[in-house]
Amino acid sequence: MAQQVEQLRADGVYKEVLREGTGPLPDFRDGTKATFHYRTLRCGDEEAPLDDSRTRGKPMELIVGKKFKLPVWEAALRTMRPGERARFRCDTKHVVLYPLVSKSLRNIAAGKDPLEGQRHCCSIAQLHDHCSLGYPDLDELQKNPQPLIFDIEVLKVEAPGSYQQDPWAMTDEEKLQAVPLIHKEGNELYRQGKVQEAAAKYYDAIACLKNLQMKEQPGSPDWIELDQKITPLLLNYCQCKLQCEEYYEVLDHCSSILNKYEDNVKAYFKRGKAHAAVWNVAEAQADFAKVLALDPSLRPVVSKELRSLEARLREKDAEDKVRFKGMFSQ
Repeated sequence: MAQQVEQLRADGVYKEVLREGTGPLPDFRDGTKATFHYRTLRCGDEEAPLDDSRTRGKPMELIVGKKFKLPVWEAALRTMRPGERARFRCDTKHVVLYPLVSKSLRNIAAGKDPLEGQRHCCSIAQLHDHCSLGYPDLDELQKNPQPLIFDIEVLKVEAPGSYQQDPWAMTDEEKLQAVPLIHKEGNELYRQGKVQEAAAKYYDAIACLKNLQMKEQPGSPDWIELDQKITPLLLNYCQCKLQCEEYYEVLDHCSSILNKYEDNVKAYFKRGKAHAAVWNVAEAQADFAKVLALDPSLRPVVSKELRSLEARLREKDAEDKVRFKGMFSQ
């Protein structure tokens, strides 16, 4: 290990052990899975933090040999034992792509598409495409690259074949084969009333297909075929989000579907329910009207939703009258 640490130092990565690990150093052959917490700090007297996996409630997982966009993390982990905590000060050349990596990880933590905003091009092209990443601190870091410090704590190291592979770590062929199985698992969880768990499965399946779609030319037959597989999964995901009362996410996803498939009845219906939940009355009524125009057989279901909306409106009006009466009588 001493030789590996010295090689890192010669390449501009400086390691400081904060807590020793236990057991022998893993061999970290391709396919090994490392689970770890990380904290990213700016270099300087204050060491201002950028990211902290602990605050997101979930550690990072990295599969060795899968060409992760930040190779310095894999190089650092190869010098660590389970339970070890160490700091790695990395020269700028090793962290140029960190803003893109951080954006993806932040999006995942927020339940968004990790590929959101990325164009059909390589990482270097994205880096020099001066569009905002959606996070001011990452925009600043992208414009002015600088050395970073990674505070890493290894939680566990698993040998190849000893763990269930996550979708993001699969090959393209493995992703295509896994999607129907993940979809089925999501449906079963939903039937059991495990809505959050079902949403996570649908999200994983969508992420697999989105990753494949990024490699195709937008609008090409292969791209469209993948998009048509994504749509029912996204609608299932939206159904889960409706039950979790995350209405604005439903509005965003259903609108994205309808921008491409303007005759999708399920998207109109789910978006109508989300509009109704957030008091967008006119928009809800318009979406429900579109549902009836596309599929008149759904009139009983739509009528029920409209009655529910009208009842909530009457109740809200009554509450407002009481509240305003109290205000003006003081």
